[in-house]
Amino acid sequence: MSDAAGDEGERAPEELPAEIREAVPTWDDEYFDRVSDRLMYSYDLERDYTVDGKRFDLYGEYRMRRQKQFFHPALSYGDHETEEHLFARRIDRPTPRELESLVDLGHGLAEDWIVPSEEHFETVFTFIVVADEIPEEVASFVEGFRERELLKFGYYGHYEINLVVVAPNAEHAVASQEADVADAFALWGEIEQEREGLLSRFAKRFWQ
Repeated sequence: MSDAAGDEGERAPEELPAEIREAVPTWDDEYFDRVSDRLMYSYDLERDYTVDGKRFDLYGEYRMRRQKQFFHPALSYGDHETEEHLFARRIDRPTPRELESLVDLGHGLAEDWIVPSEEHFETVFTFIVVADEIPEEVASFVEGFRERELLKFGYYGHYEINLVVVAPNAEHAVASQEADVADAFALWGEIEQEREGLLSRFAKRFWQ
């Protein structure tokens, strides 16, 4: 955990209210169970999630609504909705082709799940692959990946697709540029990235 986060904001999972702890599934897979301890502060989590015929060990959903106000909540304007969907699965030795299929899934979900409107600001689809090892061609594919699509020239916001590949036993991980949540899956430390988003900085205050 980053020293900048400090100790004040850290809370162990057992210190959370019972209703929050009880809503978090338990994984037989120790790795995903530990990752869920980090994600539970910001995401609603599910296990054994299937979408479009693809099964994922872990699914997470995060939603946030930003609202500007004058002097009273009733006098609001500029509402913006932001959400992120996490899909994590094990693939022993991933290939660029398998990552491309996940990107295609992201585009399909964007078409099916996003309701275009002036209030929609951003939807993020992040795919995490847990592997035994990370082949060089996969690392190169992920590190150079960036997929962002404007909806109606940005008038209805945009959606982003992110990729993360992590090999826990080798303590090695790679992430695309905007994958802020990637560090939650690096239980041994942090992944070096050029940019760190607001959600990542907030979540790290709770990671042990």
